[in-house]
Amino acid sequence: MHLVFNGITQLRAGYSKALRKMAKMINKTLVLTYIYLLIYVLLSSGVILYNKWVLSPKYFNFPLPITLTMIHMGFSGFVAFLLIRVFKVVSPVKMTFEIYVTCVVPISAFFASSLWFGNTAYLHISVAFIQMLKALMPVATFIMAIVCGTDNARCDVFMNMLLVSVGVVISSYGEINFNIIGTVYQVMGIFAEALRLVLTQVLLQKKGLTLNPVTSLYYIAPCSFIFLSLPWYVLEKPNIEVSQIQFNFWIFFSNALCALALNFSIFLVIGRTGAVTMRVAGVLKDWILIALSTVIFPESTITGLNIIGYAIALCGVVMYNYIKIKDVKATQPITDSLPDRITKDWKEKRSSDGESPRGGVELNDEEAPLITSSRLSHIGRTQLGSHTAV
Repeated sequence: MHLVFNGITQLRAGYSKALRKMAKMINKTLVLTYIYLLIYVLLSSGVILYNKWVLSPKYFNFPLPITLTMIHMGFSGFVAFLLIRVFKVVSPVKMTFEIYVTCVVPISAFFASSLWFGNTAYLHISVAFIQMLKALMPVATFIMAIVCGTDNARCDVFMNMLLVSVGVVISSYGEINFNIIGTVYQVMGIFAEALRLVLTQVLLQKKGLTLNPVTSLYYIAPCSFIFLSLPWYVLEKPNIEVSQIQFNFWIFFSNALCALALNFSIFLVIGRTGAVTMRVAGVLKDWILIALSTVIFPESTITGLNIIGYAIALCGVVMYNYIKIKDVKATQPITDSLPDRITKDWKEKRSSDGESPRGGVELNDEEAPLITSSRLSHIGRTQLGSHTAV
């Protein structure tokens, strides 16, 4: 009897110790998650505002968006080259010439286009209005997915897309400093990015190729740089020759460094959160960014109609995310218990070789150079962050 009692006591002590260890691990994980989310929100908002300041003729006055984007691509590609080829921090993936031509080249072309159009929009419209226009990202992604055959037309999703579109139209109607050129550039950038995301799924997933942030930059940034050089030669090179464009090394270096840091912060956020958390963080970031832009840039005036339209569009986006999350959960097996899931996630993080966790959910924030996953989901294809600014 005494032995049985001692055995039960030891079992209880071991169980209590395991619970305390698990609670400590959960608390540590939550703290790190919030820290990563805070870093992401700060970097994402900061890069957008920084780029606006650099490009705007009213401030630093470097009205050459393609040149700025090429600086980012060149810097990111160079850092990725050092990490892979020189310091051997990350191993390159098996990339054949056929995969590069059929997958990397078209993805890079649309990626370069989205950055070009998105950055150019900053010359014509405000940061706040650009953030409101980005509510169209789910609409663009849904349309491109149907065109490419990766999704089917559905009545419930179509109604959400209609609600988003109506909200954006109302917000545009209430814009005081509405500019058709800037609006067209931004919308073109959104559709180019949506097509890039769909092509990432269609092309890379079929090849079974997984790219982490470093390998994405290594293969795609140089190709995007080459694509950008074509419009740069026609549109911006003559302006550089005939006008006195100021160039400050430390400003452009810090700007490119912030964009690169944002890319890696996104990767950390993906590893620590789920789709719902990332959606909430993105919405919070957008509202913070809209509010900050009106303070930092006085010309960014927000009207009541802007707010109403954006709120309507946001409702459509939230409903769309909810539908897609339900679809993903319906196709997944029964989830593990909380302790089992925590242990499983912890083991996966320990053994991870850089591949995106959480089922390939992609947090797409276009201020960052690139973040991609071959297992791209609809939730991941929904734009969370802001478009432009790399």
